[in-house]
Amino acid sequence: MAADERERTRHPAGATATGRPRKNRLDQPREPRRSLLPSYDPDAFGKLSERVARFLGTGRFIVWMTVIIIVWVLWNVFAPRNFQFDHYPFIFLTLMLSLQASYAAPLILLAQNRQDDRDRVNLEQDRKQNERNIADTEYLTREVAALRMGLGEVATRDWIRSELQDLVKEIDEQRHRAERRNERHGQDRHGDQRRPRSDEGDGRGR
Repeated sequence: MAADERERTRHPAGATATGRPRKNRLDQPREPRRSLLPSYDPDAFGKLSERVARFLGTGRFIVWMTVIIIVWVLWNVFAPRNFQFDHYPFIFLTLMLSLQASYAAPLILLAQNRQDDRDRVNLEQDRKQNERNIADTEYLTREVAALRMGLGEVATRDWIRSELQDLVKEIDEQRHRAERRNERHGQDRHGDQRRPRSDEGDGRGR
């Protein structure tokens, strides 16, 4: 009986069974794995490599390296024997230059890779921007063509002017015709009025 009670307290059943710890839970982030390798920030290391590569590609670095090598050689040749630290053939100097070259080459390659990545991103953005510009240009071209087609059916200022001039000419012609008709009717009336007077004169004479 005591053994059963102990088992129940260790492994509770029902709703309390969910409280047992699980190794891999989906509702919780996984703990970072411990690694023996040192961790570093790739972005910060890349920026440092770019700075170093930029400095190695300047004339200042060449001048300083030349001055250091000349001073190194002159010191180890003309300085007192007790103060010389790298005798001929300057093995320590050769080792330092080899070490500098072995570190400079990977740093320069890393900086070039980062620059290539930036160039690739810039080219992709430029390509997308060019595609958008081309699409906008094609859209504007279609809109301008549609406007031209629409304006072809709309009365323009020259067409309205020509129609008004024709209308004015027709009105003038009709007015001249009306004046001529009025003149003719006036002449006919005057002729009719003269004829009765002449008839009356003839009657009196008789």
